[in-house]
Amino acid sequence: MQTPEVTAIVDRLRTLVEERYVFPDAAAEISARLAARRDGYPTDLAALAAAVTDDLQSVNGDKHLRLLHHAEPQPEQVPGDDAAEYAAMAQWAERTCGGVAAARRLPGDVGLLEITPVLFPAVLVGDVYAAAFTLLAPVRALIVDLRGCLGGEPSAVGLFMSYLWDHEPVQLTGMYERATDQVRQSWTHAHVPGRRYGRDRPLYVLTSGKTFSGGEALAYDVQQTGRGTVVGEQTRGGAHPREGFRLHPHLEATISVARAVNPVSGTNWESVGVTPDLVVTAEQALPTAYRAALEQVCTQGGPSAAEARAALDAGAQL
Repeated sequence: MQTPEVTAIVDRLRTLVEERYVFPDAAAEISARLAARRDGYPTDLAALAAAVTDDLQSVNGDKHLRLLHHAEPQPEQVPGDDAAEYAAMAQWAERTCGGVAAARRLPGDVGLLEITPVLFPAVLVGDVYAAAFTLLAPVRALIVDLRGCLGGEPSAVGLFMSYLWDHEPVQLTGMYERATDQVRQSWTHAHVPGRRYGRDRPLYVLTSGKTFSGGEALAYDVQQTGRGTVVGEQTRGGAHPREGFRLHPHLEATISVARAVNPVSGTNWESVGVTPDLVVTAEQALPTAYRAALEQVCTQGGPSAAEARAALDAGAQL
């Protein structure tokens, strides 16, 4: 017989999946699998989280569908009150420079903007993006490094893409929400603070096998709008925004409540990842993109072209 605590956790999780998971048919099958194994789950909470996560993802491989174990107890949360989560996210953003790990000019008038660990909500990092793009706006080519970007929030993707576009908005990947049975559209912004890099100069986006969720959304939107070239490895394949639900002081369920829908492809990168335009290892992504960017700067003429040629002649190593 299973312990009452584990039974209650699994039953609450089944209800959440049935009511909130973005795919109702899959939700029913997942719930049935959880019910079938309920009496056989381990009682150790970390082991329980791992076993349940395997079953949650067994139907369609949704990597956002998880039971997470937290070593430290999590506070109670009133439904709809995300103040605690927001405060924790704000502290995380503060410790990581808003997710901007590097913003610098490379020899040859090529900019490098590295985003890690995540694309934080736009309300938290708008001033950071404005500063980074104002700094890099004059460069003749730009590399955006998403190899260490493990996720992100849709509003941040829209804001970031706005700096890579012009004042005329373009539609980006939106979100179909089960609760409303509608697609919530996303567009670039007609106005942004600071300076834009714009839509006309060369852009390279770097990916790795770790790039996930919001990082994938940015790479996918760059690719689907034709804005730039994606260089690196196939990404992890997580396109379903999720919500977190506290089931126990040490256990949190994450349920995908929406799915990405791109206006160009009509689909998204779930389970398959974003396929780079130039497939190379993660380690070779930056030198590959840098050389390609330098070659493009060389074609533009002027002092930057001479500097780019000198960088290429010197080996353009990073």
